[in-house]
Amino acid sequence: MSRWSLGLAAVLAVPVWAGAARAQQADLSPAVPVTTQQVAVQDVPVYLSGLGTVEALNTVEIKAQVTGTLTALPVAEGKEVRTGDIVAEIDPRPFQAALDQALAQRQADLATLHGAQLDLQRYQNLAKSSFAPRQQVDDQEATVEKTQAAIAVDSAQIEAARINLGYCVIRSPINGRVGLYQLDVGNLVQAGGTTGILSITQDKPIAMVFTLPEADLAQVLAAHTRGKVTVQVATGERPDVVKAEGVLLTPDNKIDTSTGTIALKAQFDNATDALWPGEFVNARIRVDTLKDAITVPLKAVQHGPDGTFVYRVQPDQTVAQVPVKVGYQDATIATIAQGLSAKDTVVVSGQSRLAPGLKIKPAAAQS
Repeated sequence: MSRWSLGLAAVLAVPVWAGAARAQQADLSPAVPVTTQQVAVQDVPVYLSGLGTVEALNTVEIKAQVTGTLTALPVAEGKEVRTGDIVAEIDPRPFQAALDQALAQRQADLATLHGAQLDLQRYQNLAKSSFAPRQQVDDQEATVEKTQAAIAVDSAQIEAARINLGYCVIRSPINGRVGLYQLDVGNLVQAGGTTGILSITQDKPIAMVFTLPEADLAQVLAAHTRGKVTVQVATGERPDVVKAEGVLLTPDNKIDTSTGTIALKAQFDNATDALWPGEFVNARIRVDTLKDAITVPLKAVQHGPDGTFVYRVQPDQTVAQVPVKVGYQDATIATIAQGLSAKDTVVVSGQSRLAPGLKIKPAAAQS
């Protein structure tokens, strides 16, 4: 054998030996501990999320319609009231006196009318016998009509006095909760004044206004056309915990061009006072349900230069990097439109130490 042939054989033998060594080293490397979970097939509700503000369904500012001294506030601050409950009282004595005066004036005018009618009847009888001039009869008829008009004015004044007297007792026009007093007992309240006595907010049921991107409006309208649309709210501290569930009332009649969003209004029973007027909340609206969707935990989906992928567990306890197409996702799960089947198992945590072909030591992930 020539010297050239021996050199070539030596060169060819080196890669074979090195490859075998690397393979042996890979086999001896410890398995990477990871947590795994089998792909699930389930119905997935589709939600759209936005920020919202809780609002009272109705708000009433209680103000005085007559001027007088505030004598009583029968309802305590923060208490709930029903329609018709007395919430404030104004000193009624001046208005009762005005009513009594109007009643007395009408009684006096009624007596005057009675005398004028008797005089008219006598003048009419005398005129028939030509013992009284016709002008006197006409003047007496005018006197009777004038007195009747005065009585009509008295009746109007009596009605106005009764209305003003009724304004001394202020009743709640709605069911709601009393706010903090703006005036205390003993203060003089002015009719038409800018300062109210107290406010009442209706919080059972209660409303919530939230916004969504204008691109989501088509899904909302489609869901609203199909029937009742569910709206859930959570606080900012725990967006994953549902505080209350209600129904969508309506979207606004226009899109806000400055922000590119649409406002929507929902209503909640709020029987347990879970929501409070003025509270900021996270809102989500259910617009669809994906039937029999292939799902994985959201943290199983990884992002690489070529797109999203997952590590799939192979039968020999190694992993393969599988590109996937993610559909809908929320805070916990992701639906896989392409790349996985229902029988696959994926790595949920520990991906940072993985590479295709590495052996793993799997542990089942907690639900």
